[in-house]
Amino acid sequence: MSAEAGTAPAGPVALAHALVDAWGSWGPTLDPDCRRIAFVSDRSGTPCVWVDDLPVDGAEPAPVRLALSEDPVVAVSWSADGGWLAVCVATDGGVRTQVWVVRPDGSQARRLAGSRETHAELGPWTRSGHRVVVTVPGEAAGEPTTCYLADPATGVLTALAVGELISVLDLSVDQEHVILKDGQRGKQFCVVVDRDADEDHPLLPYPATGSTDRAIIRPAPPGDASALVAYVATDAGLPRRQVVAVPLGPEGWRGQTGVLAPREDAELEGLDADDAGRLLLLVWNVAGTSELQLYDTATGALRAVPGMPGAVVSGALLSRDGSLVLMAVEGPERPRELWTVAVATLAWRRVTDVPALPDVPLVVPTLEHLVGRDGLPLTGWLYRVPGSTGPGPALVSLHGGPEAQERPTFNPQHQAVVAAGITVFAPNIRGSSGFGRAFVHADDVRGRRDAFDDVLACRDHLLATDVADPRRIAVGGRSYGGYLTLAMLAFSPGIFAAGVDICGMSDLHTFYRDTEPWIAAAAVSKYGHPEHDYALLRALSPLHFATNIAVPLLVVHGELDTNVPLGEATQVVAALRALGRPVEYLELAGEGHEYRRADSRRQLDERLLQFLTRVLAGG
Repeated sequence: MSAEAGTAPAGPVALAHALVDAWGSWGPTLDPDCRRIAFVSDRSGTPCVWVDDLPVDGAEPAPVRLALSEDPVVAVSWSADGGWLAVCVATDGGVRTQVWVVRPDGSQARRLAGSRETHAELGPWTRSGHRVVVTVPGEAAGEPTTCYLADPATGVLTALAVGELISVLDLSVDQEHVILKDGQRGKQFCVVVDRDADEDHPLLPYPATGSTDRAIIRPAPPGDASALVAYVATDAGLPRRQVVAVPLGPEGWRGQTGVLAPREDAELEGLDADDAGRLLLLVWNVAGTSELQLYDTATGALRAVPGMPGAVVSGALLSRDGSLVLMAVEGPERPRELWTVAVATLAWRRVTDVPALPDVPLVVPTLEHLVGRDGLPLTGWLYRVPGSTGPGPALVSLHGGPEAQERPTFNPQHQAVVAAGITVFAPNIRGSSGFGRAFVHADDVRGRRDAFDDVLACRDHLLATDVADPRRIAVGGRSYGGYLTLAMLAFSPGIFAAGVDICGMSDLHTFYRDTEPWIAAAAVSKYGHPEHDYALLRALSPLHFATNIAVPLLVVHGELDTNVPLGEATQVVAALRALGRPVEYLELAGEGHEYRRADSRRQLDERLLQFLTRVLAGG
């Protein structure tokens, strides 16, 4: 029920529905000739694959949907030879995914791997375009992960590599060199496998403090004696994530050459290159907003890309010939839409349209600076109720991860809560990405209580700046933010007036027991080991302190969530009901950890608004 331009929805719930229906487009991929694109869009209510021609002057977008299955689409990638699309879909909307291939005209669709019982992840296409990487984690604890090269025409899978938590980041054109990523969260490292010599070499010194999560192989620039260069996005040994060039020469593995285009004020969040390895696309995260640069690997020349039509970029890629940048752009007032930049002229062009938005002013948040209780600098985005002059009701909204980051994106939920007269403060407490290596690791394992204190510091900030009434401040969040919500109510009772836990963990031990095995294996570096840190995890589990939770609580969970399994919600709800505490429960049918369907998000926002306006009413 998208609102027509010029009409105002009748109240916050109607606004929430209208903004949820304001579909976007994201995850773009280009054909080799830079004439067509494929992308993900929820314009039909559920994320699907759409294909369209790149626009020419005067042409209107006319995307065509490719029907594969009823499952929501997560990602799409165009093969280097132009003949196929590889598509990742969320099985039943849950955490497990499947990998499909389909011709760009929608024909010859086939499922390569993944099912309701098994999980498969989409990797890169080979640079010749004839095979695509599919990764299948072990189905039980201790079982290895296997990466395969899949033939899209026959469906045949050929084993490429086996390891603990591995995934393939890139392959050389001749497929003789493969970059593998391995390791737990925040401690990932890369190796280059020389398939011809049957050897592997660390891409950067390991072990090293930090993590490497993106790497690509390209030909060395003119004048470089190396045959190949790996361009790596890493914060290993660095205060912030940067791009490092590692030459892979004929005389052996030489190690890193140093940082290219270093920045002290930003973290690298996007990296791509043309096929020749002559031009790099760098996407920087600057306190939550995005900046783009183009780097000439032969000359070292660096060009900024000005005039970005939104605050945040995602899914940015460079065409194979280096002539075009394609990306999704969004901001607080507009959903994600696709844009291109011509490399020669730096001219922007919109590729996809967006629906008519309600004729209601949306709030553009301000970036607030505060300090944690131990003096650590923190930031947060404040969505202030327009026209408010004194303290009123407020919601401290906590993101997931904890390595995610709150950014000034298009957020229907924040806007609807503000429209209901409730200010939203969305902070980036320690553990968030985008602020450097030390910050993202500051909450690891035994630093968890320091993160709790950061949430309390956010409340302190709202009081010190006369934004919030101390009797009417709620705390809420999803995933790790939901866990933090329960932790605030259990470990700091009497501080917050209410809580909203969306798919959060209530007991870290049952989380480890019931989550997917590959998720549990990767989480040890962040939360601690379920056996070695048994006492700590129990002490940090809100379920065991449910008796302290006395304020109203709304718990929301997806029926098919196997990341944070459904039991995390039902057990805390049961415990609170047994204690006679005010707890409400909403279970979203057919949803996993991410709520991808518009009707589910509408249902969630409506219930959230009803809950918050009721529990924060009055003075």
